[in-house]
Amino acid sequence: MRDLYSVLGVPQDASSGEIAEAYRQLRRDTDSGTPWGADRVREVDDAYGVLGDPDRRASYDAQGAVGAVRPEAPGVQGLDGRPEQRARAGRRSWNPVDRMTRGLPRPWRVGIDWVVTIVGAIAIVLAIKAWVVNPYRIPSSSMEPSLHCARPANGCLGRFSDRVLANRFGYHFKEPSRGDIIVFTTPALAVERCGAGGTFVKRLIALPGETWEERNGFVYINGKRLAEPYVKGGRRDTRTVPPQTIPKGRYFFMGDNRVQSCDSREWGAVPRANLIGEVFAVYWPPNRIGFR
Repeated sequence: MRDLYSVLGVPQDASSGEIAEAYRQLRRDTDSGTPWGADRVREVDDAYGVLGDPDRRASYDAQGAVGAVRPEAPGVQGLDGRPEQRARAGRRSWNPVDRMTRGLPRPWRVGIDWVVTIVGAIAIVLAIKAWVVNPYRIPSSSMEPSLHCARPANGCLGRFSDRVLANRFGYHFKEPSRGDIIVFTTPALAVERCGAGGTFVKRLIALPGETWEERNGFVYINGKRLAEPYVKGGRRDTRTVPPQTIPKGRYFFMGDNRVQSCDSREWGAVPRANLIGEVFAVYWPPNRIGFR
C-alpha cells in the first residue's frame, strides 16, 4: 500500500502544520472539481486521520520503524490493513476541544486542553458551593461546646475555629427538624440588636405554629419543657421570656451557649427562605473531623 506520507505528498519529518496544510490543499482540489474517485478522497481523509493526530502518528511511525507489515489495500490507509484498524484510522474524536484544535501545533493543543480542564474544574467547584455543599467557619462562642471557636476569644474552647459543611439542597426534599444545626441569613434586625448580621449558625428550637417561651433559662414548647442535652452547665442563662407563637413559614433559633448567644430572642424568627442548609460535618481541625 502507499505510505501515508506519500498520500499527502509530504516527507516523513514534516511538521504538523505542513501536514495540515497539505491535507487542506488536497481537499481544496477536490472541492474545486478535480475528478477524484471516492476511494482517493477516503484515502486522503484516512491518511490525515492518522498523521494529523500526534499520538496516532507516533504509533504509525513506530510500527514502520520496527518493520510492521502494512499490506496493500486499495483506497485504505491504516496501520496494517486490517478492517478494524482501518476503521480506527479514519475515526474522528468526539471531544469538542480536540475537534476545535485539530491542525494546531501540539504545544497549543496541550495548552488549550489544560485551560479548558482548569476552567471546568473551577466551574464544578463553584456549582457545588452554590447548590450542593458549602463550607463555613465558626466565628463566635454562641454554639459552644457543640461547635468550637478559637481561643482567646471570649468563651471559645478550641485552638482553631471549627470549619463546617452545610448541605444546601437537603431542605428542598425535607422539612427542617427541631435540633438541626442550620446555617441561615439573619433578619435585618440582627445588625441593630447584635451588632452583626449576615450568615449565622444556630440550633433550630421552635417550628412554625408552635408556642415558645423561656422560664429561668429553660425552654418550653407548647407548655412542655424541652430536653436540651446540648446546653451544658454554666452556659444556660436565667432569662424569662413570655410565650410567643412562631408565625407560619418562620423558625426560631437559639445558640447552645445561651449566656453568649444573640439569637431569635433578640431579632425574632427566621423566614424559611433565609435557611441555607443543615450543618452535617466538621472538616477542620483534624481532631474535630466528624459528622454532626
